[in-house]
Amino acid sequence: MNKQDEISIIGGGLAGTEAAFQAARRGLRVVLYEMRPGRMTEAHKTSHLAELVCSNSLKSESLATGSGLLKAELVSLGSVLLRIAQEARVPAGTALAVDRVKFSEKVEEALSREKGVRVVREEVLEACPAQPTIVASGPLTSKSLSAWIESFLGHDNLFFFDAISPIIDSTTIDYDRTFLASRYDKGDGQYLNCPFTEEEFGAFWKELVDAQVADCRHFETGLFFEPCLPVEETARRGKMSLAFGALKPVGLIDPRTGRVPYAAVQLRAENADKTMYGMVGFQTRLKTEEQRRVFRMIPGLDRAEFLRYGSVHRNSFINAPACLLPSLQTRKNARTFFAGQLSGIEGYVESIGTGLLAGVNAARLAAAENSLVPPPETALGALCRYISAPTAASFQPMNFNFGLLPPLPRRVRGKFQRKEAMASRAMKEIEEWREMIA
Repeated sequence: MNKQDEISIIGGGLAGTEAAFQAARRGLRVVLYEMRPGRMTEAHKTSHLAELVCSNSLKSESLATGSGLLKAELVSLGSVLLRIAQEARVPAGTALAVDRVKFSEKVEEALSREKGVRVVREEVLEACPAQPTIVASGPLTSKSLSAWIESFLGHDNLFFFDAISPIIDSTTIDYDRTFLASRYDKGDGQYLNCPFTEEEFGAFWKELVDAQVADCRHFETGLFFEPCLPVEETARRGKMSLAFGALKPVGLIDPRTGRVPYAAVQLRAENADKTMYGMVGFQTRLKTEEQRRVFRMIPGLDRAEFLRYGSVHRNSFINAPACLLPSLQTRKNARTFFAGQLSGIEGYVESIGTGLLAGVNAARLAAAENSLVPPPETALGALCRYISAPTAASFQPMNFNFGLLPPLPRRVRGKFQRKEAMASRAMKEIEEWREMIA
């Protein structure tokens, strides 16, 4: 095996670890670099590979949703991380949620058994353009590596802000004031709901919009990624913005009253033993003392103890349309790939997907074969084409959604029916494309 058969992967997150599995299983030697624990980030809490920072949910498994279709495609393509996610899953209705610790432990264990993969715990300051490299250092890329990326690509890094939700000690929840159910009566009803009366919600909303936020230090303001908007920012858009958003009570019947509550905060189990619950949709940058004061106004959480407070951190990404090809290779150098959130996508599953494709194409590069991209009718193919479209103006990261797919050849009535038809077409295309990368 020569030097061309070795690949460097920078970053041990979801994209980097999935890329390592895919490249190694196609005969490459892989050196996976992870700077933690020697150098930590603003958001990571552990040194674990594939640590889930924001939420423990990989979203819906329904094929009629963007996340569900993308997951189904990646499972068909042999995603190792999604197989591990099933092994570490916790109840979350129709969503795939995992025990964070078990998930990371299982990923590290599987990598340790993977022939040809070597994990190096050190910070990479620059990559070698002469060697096949996948840069998957994530949205919290270090300043030193960011400087090299800007120099290498010839474009400034863009950035937005992201926020994470608090996690609560389950023993401090008042279960007499909560109930188990899922919105729209879907799934197995494993969300813990904290129901508001109209009066309680009004008082909570007022304190939330008036609460003090943490100093963002050197960060600029107003550059949050919309799906991760801090709850207090959403609340400032109007009193009902939360009641029709993260706190919408649709399909939730409070068994104590037999009625739908005015609004409801949902809590989702963070681990299999349900010793921790995350506040769904409660990303925040409130000061810690304000989080304790305001969030304890939520019914059932008046004595809540917080195992993790919400916080805000800077997320970096490259100007992908100017820099990347749909194969995730850079326009400047075919030996250098970008994957994960740094490449301009958003979301756990999207990170896994770009890691998978980068790993496959790195292996093809080593074998002197042409790089491949899934058909545009597929979720993964459409996503990679979106981030690499040079005509994109004011580029911003995006989760996969059905709007990225080309129209159906014939008209299909009904939004749900159209999504089903698009999903069926995508799965047919991905099954055929899978034979090309086997």
